[in-house]
Amino acid sequence: MQKIQGSTQSRAAWWRGAVIYQIYPRSFADSNNDGVGDLPGITSKLEYVASLGVDAIWLSPFFTSPMRDFGYDVADYCDVDPIFGTLADLDALIEKAHGLGLRVIIDQVYSHTSDQHAWFAESRSSRDNPKADWYVWADPKADGSPPNNWQSVFGGPAWTWDARRGQYYMHNFLREQPQMNVHNPEVQEALLGVAKFWLDRGVDGFRVDAINFAMHDLELRDNPPAPAGNGIRTRPFDFQLKVHNQSHPDIPAFVARIRALTDQYPDRFTVAEVGGAEPDREMKAFTAGDAHFNSAYGFDFLYADKLTPALVREALENWPAEEGIGWPSWAFSNHDAPRWINRWAPEGARDVYARMVMLLFLCLRGNAIIWQGEELGLTQVDIPFDRLQDPEAIANWPHTLSRDGTRTPMPWKADAPHCGFSDHTPWLPLGTDHVALAIDQQERSAASMLSATRKFVSLRQSNQALRSGDIRIIEAQEGILVFQRKSAEQTLLCVFNMGNSSISWTPEKPDEWRIIETLNTTERWEIGAYGAIIAEAII
Repeated sequence: MQKIQGSTQSRAAWWRGAVIYQIYPRSFADSNNDGVGDLPGITSKLEYVASLGVDAIWLSPFFTSPMRDFGYDVADYCDVDPIFGTLADLDALIEKAHGLGLRVIIDQVYSHTSDQHAWFAESRSSRDNPKADWYVWADPKADGSPPNNWQSVFGGPAWTWDARRGQYYMHNFLREQPQMNVHNPEVQEALLGVAKFWLDRGVDGFRVDAINFAMHDLELRDNPPAPAGNGIRTRPFDFQLKVHNQSHPDIPAFVARIRALTDQYPDRFTVAEVGGAEPDREMKAFTAGDAHFNSAYGFDFLYADKLTPALVREALENWPAEEGIGWPSWAFSNHDAPRWINRWAPEGARDVYARMVMLLFLCLRGNAIIWQGEELGLTQVDIPFDRLQDPEAIANWPHTLSRDGTRTPMPWKADAPHCGFSDHTPWLPLGTDHVALAIDQQERSAASMLSATRKFVSLRQSNQALRSGDIRIIEAQEGILVFQRKSAEQTLLCVFNMGNSSISWTPEKPDEWRIIETLNTTERWEIGAYGAIIAEAII
């Protein structure tokens, strides 16, 4: 694996087609046995991550925080929370990662802070202090009610009364996460200063959280009601079209300022998280041309209850290889979304289905973001109410699926206390079936999900057409997905049987193809249930 010297030596556009491994620090490895994962724990396991063949790691928040939303409520952007370690621990992590050929991407949260942040403490102290306009403040209506009807993601109004100023402050998420006024040039400068701090420290890029929440309608107009849908509405947030409290047209200009800064550092990468009703439009705006983020990912797959050829086709065709359109990133699960193996895998065929999905994932055009544990086939854990940590799940119990179920600790050793994650009772329980899926158990088997993941990552890394080539969907019918990946040097044909019975699929000129990878096939172009064929054109 290529060693990275410091943060400057790299190959061109290393991130285009990269495989990125997302690490949730609380749940990866606990070095000091307090039940919570930490940075030294991650550092101690980086050889394992590198053995997967991935290009980079993405670290979810490790910043100083009261942990009301587990790090996404930042109290100090430029320090490490003591529960995770110190800045020196992060420096050691970055140095070791670079020595192993791994880039390091970290989260940045630019739409809100914690209410414990010094910026907010000053802002709320009066209406005329230097940071008075760093957050979104508004007077009440004549009857004392909030300024408008905006609702927060986690439930209830997006406004909280503050007696110090005699005003309401806005929060799109928890009341402990006040909304910054990113329209304010001083706020933008402060956030760019945060980015520079980490770039100077050697990080290789940023995953920018909830960027479409960064700005609001300055007129504070009410949101219109949302039309009724098929899903259950569990939060007041679900009853509105979010046209005024997010997705402001000035956000791309701020994104361009972030890109201008990162371009001053060689080979840095930026990827935006974009959710909401119109993610495709916003993702393209946030990645347009060469002046915005390098990439973006939405929720195409993250909450889908079924993986179908039609879903894959629609998602991929939204990102054509055309001038001015950005480069996509994909995630099937993450720290917020339930594990796909529970959502998609059929009973009785979970193992072979999981391998098919992983191979498909690594054959898509775009970056592949593997959520920790996906390489093991970890399942979603059913967390009982008395062990819940997720504030959204607690507030909306039992109708909101807990994010805790996907954030459970990694199982390292089957016969160790808490599967080797910690000697102390972990902050969340491990799944009862995770013992059999522990890393040390899977390392011993060439037939394990872990071995399959390494094999498929290697396939992607060794074939330029899979890593960065164009894609053309050939067939996307019920149960079968066929597409072509093509680079200047190579053309590949990818055939996936997504159904539960065998199929026969043969290209027009089968003698012009050399099969380089198979999964659950019986003969040359006969594909068993949840099987696949990858073939290379014979030039």
